[in-house]
Amino acid sequence: MAQDRPTAAELLAAIADFLREEATPALDRAEPRLGFQMRVAANSLAILEREARLGAAADSGEHARLSALLGHDGTLEDLNRELARQLRTGERDERDAELMAHLDATIADKIAIANPRWR
Repeated sequence: MAQDRPTAAELLAAIADFLREEATPALDRAEPRLGFQMRVAANSLAILEREARLGAAADSGEHARLSALLGHDGTLEDLNRELARQLRTGERDERDAELMAHLDATIADKIAIANPRWR
């Protein structure tokens, strides 16, 4: 990973800001369809920026919660697969407070990346 500035997250944020604040308004006046597509592109870059900045911590937290919940370690993918199996078979359900706390935290982290203004 690069240690110089601007970081990848800073570059993504700068590009998204430029597209949102300068390019999109110009396109809205000249070609509204392209203005809409530019907003989609700017929002996508903003999601990538937040993922670059917040994703590793979100994954680490999810992994730690799943390991504690399931009582063993593994890859994040394997732990999620195990939890899904337990939910499908009825071994765990919404009455499990630890499960619900994990799901709430995981969803909050995902929303913070995808659309932080949602909550």
